Amino acid sequence: MNAKANEQLIEFYERNRNRARLLISCPDQPGIVAAVSQFLFNEGANIIQSDQYSTDPEGGRFFMRVAFEIPGLETREKALCRAFEPVAARFAMDWRISFAYRIKRMAIFVSKQEHCLLELLWQLQSGDLVAEVPLVISNHEDHRELVESFGIPFYHIPVSKETKRAAEAEQLELLADNVDLIVLARYMQVLSPEFVAHYPNRIINIHHSFLPAFVGSKPYERAYERGVKLIGATSHYVTNELDAGPIIEQDVSRVNHRHNVQDLKRIGRHIERVVLARAVKWHLEDRIIPYNNKTVVFV
Repeated sequence: MNAKANEQLIEFYERNRNRARLLISCPDQPGIVAAVSQFLFNEGANIIQSDQYSTDPEGGRFFMRVAFEIPGLETREKALCRAFEPVAARFAMDWRISFAYRIKRMAIFVSKQEHCLLELLWQLQSGDLVAEVPLVISNHEDHRELVESFGIPFYHIPVSKETKRAAEAEQLELLADNVDLIVLARYMQVLSPEFVAHYPNRIINIHHSFLPAFVGSKPYERAYERGVKLIGATSHYVTNELDAGPIIEQDVSRVNHRHNVQDLKRIGRHIERVVLARAVKWHLEDRIIPYNNKTVVFV
């Protein structure tokens, strides 16, 4: 990253060095919020934001996100997690504590279209997104100069049917399990189940339609043929089923009979940029809790 981006990361770290987020999913029952609040009070924490949701107060699933601040948190990470374990066991919680000052590392995959890539780079540069980007990987050379102008290493790994396995092996070697998130910014290759298994709920894709409509390729052409009055984009986590992973964010724009396929693509590019950036931001801020094939997003 360039000098400005590095300064922003340092400033972010200093601002968040005592902050963390607790994310919880468990069977709903009385006393969860009280137990969590009491635990944080006992640890000397100040709650700065709290959100919760239940699918059904009687036998449903309960979700909670708590942002809190504790002086000297960096020296207490392991002890804090150990101290919470009895509370988690009491309520059969799936949980994690994310320490806000640990800036997430995000890899970006892209093909020929640059609009989603540009949006991410602009938001990273402005500080609207906070992440380290150790590399951008593409199956085309088109965006090398653009990416490197932001001080980010660019890797060209061609992919064909015959070379797909070797290409993914090279990608995984570059990633080296050293990234928290992979963003497919209009990366026009289907990832293998073996690749996806390395990053469950940590690969975000943008699909250029309002899913579940027009799954797969050429959705704008198919939308035009169908004469739709709304087009949209969907950001979702990647699973082994094509374009069927848990949906994070969607948006739409109204169109009419005067719009041709190229008009739909032009309008759609704007929606794609916005929807993908929102989903990435929410993931970086630990606002998403996946469950089944859905997500709870606290925004």
